[in-house]
Amino acid sequence: MKKALSLAMAALLALSLTACGNSGSTAPAESGASAQETAAPAESVEASTEASSSEAASDTADAGNAALKIAIVSSPSGVDDGSFNEDNYNGILSFIEKNPSSTVTPVKEPTGDTAAAVQAVADIVADYDAIVCCGFQFAGIAQIAQDNPNVKFILVDSFPSDAEGNEVEVDNIYAMQFKEQESGFFAGMAAAYETKSNKVAVVNGIAYPSNVNYQYGFECGVKYVNEVDGKSVELVELPSYAGTDVTGANVGGNYIGSFADEATGKVVGNALIDEGVDIMFVAAGASGNGVITAAKEAEGVYIIGCDVDQYDDGANGDANVILTSGLKVMSTNVDRALTSIADGSFKGGNVTLGADTDSTGYVSTSGRCQLSADTITKIDAAYEKVKAGEIVPAANFNGITPDDFKAE
Repeated sequence: MKKALSLAMAALLALSLTACGNSGSTAPAESGASAQETAAPAESVEASTEASSSEAASDTADAGNAALKIAIVSSPSGVDDGSFNEDNYNGILSFIEKNPSSTVTPVKEPTGDTAAAVQAVADIVADYDAIVCCGFQFAGIAQIAQDNPNVKFILVDSFPSDAEGNEVEVDNIYAMQFKEQESGFFAGMAAAYETKSNKVAVVNGIAYPSNVNYQYGFECGVKYVNEVDGKSVELVELPSYAGTDVTGANVGGNYIGSFADEATGKVVGNALIDEGVDIMFVAAGASGNGVITAAKEAEGVYIIGCDVDQYDDGANGDANVILTSGLKVMSTNVDRALTSIADGSFKGGNVTLGADTDSTGYVSTSGRCQLSADTITKIDAAYEKVKAGEIVPAANFNGITPDDFKAE
């Protein structure tokens, strides 16, 4: 099954996986600065971003670590996409802030094609100490890594695979995936507690595993509130936009069919609003901007962002349509991985990160969300249960479906 799934994913993931919103800033303090430059195509790599001499002179410069020459290879949306790629880039910038003699070069692979993504890495591998690869389309870098054992790789949102599509572990690849279902769960709780119409929805881009994880987690969060607090919040789905996952299974939900189709995003958003939905969790890349626009043009409709804090995207005159955002904390983990390379403690492997490592969550900071204090208290209590493994939301391939999920 694992091989079949890997092959199916490789075939379907020809586009870059940028699951969520198109603009925003991450909430955790460790996230670092925003992206500085638009990334260059792979064939025209930008000059490295170097720290100033004043930074190099600081008392904490490099903290005794080795200077690293780092590249980040991203999807066509580049490292200033305000979301997935930028959060990874921010992790590098955070590392460089503490290690100012290290440098970073953004490389934008302009097609999103899996073969082109792997080739973009092959083209630069000899020039860097560490390469950060952002997205499922880079799963095929295993052979490159094995051929270049002195280069360390950080692979985000994917595990490496061999030429036959089998998942493998490689000594010089630290590969991270995330339990998006946990962040989706917190988003579902937020929607269920804050809805006035008792109708909520989740809107996704394409039914890749990470997006289905968000969907299933959201559905479990709503179900949890209904069971624990006796509410009767309805999950609204548009049958014509049901998703099909990488195994061909119908997962329901509301799938736009693209991460870069704002027009259809707005159509789906408006259709859900017409059904009475007043809160939508949006995990749809640039397509999600259309859903946000639909909310801004409606009355009393709110959006829950994802991956990063999207509060700035919700500005609508003197108001804001972002209720909160579900977080997938990539920046902190990229920073940690680079630090391990610099201090010599790096260890390759495939890891799935969640609340137990503060890698999933939601925005509850005052001024960055519009949740009531009571809602935050209740979600925080559930967060501790998720962190401890007492609550396990459904995910695309964890053997649990939203129908199976029961509140404990």
